[in-house]
Amino acid sequence: MFASVNSVGLFGLEAYIVAVEADLSAGLPRFDMVGLPDAAVSESRERVRAAIHNSGLEFPVSRITINLAPADIRKEGPVYDLPVLIALLKATGQLSCDTDSRAFVGELSLNGEVRHINGVLPMVIEARRAGLREIYIPHANLAEGAVVEGIAVYPVKAVPELLRHLRGEESIEPVSAKDYAEYTLPPDLPDFADVKGQHEAKRALEVAAAGGHNVMMIGPPGSGKSMLAKRIPSILPDMTFEEALETTNIYSVAGVLPRDVSLMKARPFRAPHHTVSPAGLSGGGTVPHPGEISLAHNGVLFLDELPEFSRTAMEIMRQPIEDGKITIARVAATFSYPCSVMLVCAMNPCPCGFYGHPTRKCTCPAGTPQRYLSRVSGPLLDRLDIHIEVPPVDFDDLSKTAEEEPSAAIKARVDKARTVQRERFAGTGISCNAKMDAAMTRKFCAPTPAAAQLLKQVFERLGLSARAYDKILRVARTIADLAGDEQVDVPHVAEAVQYRSLDRKFWKA
Repeated sequence: MFASVNSVGLFGLEAYIVAVEADLSAGLPRFDMVGLPDAAVSESRERVRAAIHNSGLEFPVSRITINLAPADIRKEGPVYDLPVLIALLKATGQLSCDTDSRAFVGELSLNGEVRHINGVLPMVIEARRAGLREIYIPHANLAEGAVVEGIAVYPVKAVPELLRHLRGEESIEPVSAKDYAEYTLPPDLPDFADVKGQHEAKRALEVAAAGGHNVMMIGPPGSGKSMLAKRIPSILPDMTFEEALETTNIYSVAGVLPRDVSLMKARPFRAPHHTVSPAGLSGGGTVPHPGEISLAHNGVLFLDELPEFSRTAMEIMRQPIEDGKITIARVAATFSYPCSVMLVCAMNPCPCGFYGHPTRKCTCPAGTPQRYLSRVSGPLLDRLDIHIEVPPVDFDDLSKTAEEEPSAAIKARVDKARTVQRERFAGTGISCNAKMDAAMTRKFCAPTPAAAQLLKQVFERLGLSARAYDKILRVARTIADLAGDEQVDVPHVAEAVQYRSLDRKFWKA
């Protein structure tokens, strides 16, 4: 006796259709699984056996062979429990229904309940792409499954409920996206109105948010670097549907999508501790899962106390923040995860934190500040578009009662600048100025003759790299967008240059 049902597997972020084939033949009772299953897949034999018994069904006493095709891709996770059970019931004649246009995914408990699994969103998208009309998922995953239109998504709580539905005895209602929440910014998000003083730093972060630029903040302890960074999400532009779907996809695969949330509409803000391992930052495992840099996709990755991160962890980010994706090679395969992030870094100028402080003396031994700063390599620093000094806040700024500009007012200007950029890059796949390539930089960031002359003088005096030259032009383009100007002129270049001189002040001291 033979039966086959459709399921969906994951390989990195990519989903693919899996045919779960069941064959029952004469011989001594045995339950074999083939098709490159991992330990979690192989253990499904016992979960399926117990779930069948505890659901009031008959487990076949025969030689059972389950094949997961295609057999050349390694299968992992408990997602195949439910399709294996359905295939067995069809093969034994306990279930008679058409499953050609249906797919099943889900982990089983021993009593027949269907449990939460990771990666439902890409699975549902792939099932729709493959032309399937229905997919059955765990009830705990119904919110993320509801995002996809064009396919009926049925949430299943337990095996008996599913069987009644398939036999036509009692229907399960398909889910709809309008019934579930979207993850949006919390109402109590930290606001820039709370930050006293630091007007230059706030201006720089406004420019960074408007163009998606990477930022380095350097200053003594207590100057407000972390406070400023935590308020960046409040001024970032809203995500498009495509961006929200990409981000939700990653969170679904990683298993960190909030329950009862169908779509991530808030830009992520990830702030890993400096003890994070390189694999935790980039992604890792036998079959690599997304790391912090991918979980921050379309949002902010904040690295506080940057020199305290391991050298490997810092250097591993150099290529990903340029390419917007991270590629991880393993023996089995090579995986690519998106990581288009706004990288925000903060650091003290020395171990004690007071090197260059206007009133407090640095207590570090001679040469220590330079050694501390040199932990951040030149190539990594060169990839950070904006370098800003965050000086200590003086008493007058702290004690004044006048209200500071709220995040909503800053966000309005950022949104306006991003609208200009979306129109400029329509149809190119580029979302903001920071993502322009060299050809686009030449086309859209051409400075006026006077601005070009200023840039030449700066380039020669500071010894900037070609990458730094392009980044100054892109930042200047963003400043012009905020001002509503068509051309990149002297004031825009002059301000952009101010955001590149900080590393020269400290690294050459």
